[in-house]
This record gives sequence, structure tokens and C-alpha cells, in this order.
Amino acid sequence: MTVEECKRIFDCYGSMMRTSQLQQEKIFYTQREWLIAEGYIEKVRRGYYQWIDSEYSSEVSTVVRLFPDAILCMDTALRYYGYSDRTPGEWHLAVSKDSGKSRFKIDYPFVKPYYIEPAVLELGLTKGNMDGREIRIYDKDRVICDCLRYRNKMDKEIFNKAIQAYIADPGKNIPRLMAYAGPLRVRKLVKDLIGVWL
Repeated sequence: MTVEECKRIFDCYGSMMRTSQLQQEKIFYTQREWLIAEGYIEKVRRGYYQWIDSEYSSEVSTVVRLFPDAILCMDTALRYYGYSDRTPGEWHLAVSKDSGKSRFKIDYPFVKPYYIEPAVLELGLTKGNMDGREIRIYDKDRVICDCLRYRNKMDKEIFNKAIQAYIADPGKNIPRLMAYAGPLRVRKLVKDLIGVWL
């Protein structure tokens, strides 16, 4: 099978394939190893291979395909909403606390999972668009509640900027923020740290 034929097959799968799909498409071990050695594909995690330099191979595409159940949160979401001017060195992902931990041990892209109780995992879930890909992301009000929840683990400057940016944002929704604060157990912090500015 030629490189062009292999690329066409990868394109049909959005540039990322699992081992089982490769076998189904008759791209077997020796050819797969040759494609890796020649720099056409890379192994992104056990059982997952990605075509290099494809139109699909942005980091966000890789994250969306590897972790379809994850929700972008914390520093990644702050950057998305313009509440932080720092590009995080890793993708911050909210996942169920029942998720297997080993799937996040990958070389690329760098990911930082937050294991969330299933009861509040989808609270504030919304859709967004990043690099032309649809993403699952928390809305602004949930992101701020999470910042309050994890404030002791956050960079102080990022935390302070995020709170100030939220307060100044005409798109904030205080009733929704308060509705999230209860189940996320940050009601007092919302009143103490944000209430004083409103």
C-alpha cells in the first residue's frame, strides 16, 4: 500500500486511528512501523496513531478525539474566555472521578485531569469552538466556581486576574454563579470574594 493510500485512509478517520481500525484497513504492523520510522505517523498513546501534519492534527483535535468525555476547565477555559492571557502548558480536563487514570499518562499533548464527582461533572457544561473543532467546555460561571474551589492550587496571579475579569465581564450571570456555588460547595467564597465587588 502506498503512502498516499495510507494517508487517504487516515483522512477518513480524521487523521487518528486505533490499532483495530488499522488492521481492519489492512495497515499491518510492519507497514505501521515503517510509517512511524519514516515520520508519516506517530503513536500518541497505546493503541492510537495519528498522521503527522494533517489538517486535523492540531492539539485540540487530538484532545477531543482522545478524550471525548472530557470537559475543558480551569486554566484552559480561562484562556478561552479571555480571563487569562497565559497559554497553559497543558490541557486542563474535567473527567469523572471514576475514569481510569492510566489513559492520561501520554507523551503528547500534555494533559492535566481534574477528577470530578459524577453528580456535578456536567454542571455548567456548554459547547464552544476552538481551531474549528467543537469542544465541550464549562461556561464562565462554572469556571469561576472551580477557580474558587481549587484556588490554593492555582497561580495567585492567574486566580486574581480571572476573578477581576469575570467581575468586569458584562456576559457574567450572577444568579447562575450562585446556583452552581451550592452544589460545588463554594457559596461562602462566592459571597466573600465576588459579592463585595457587585
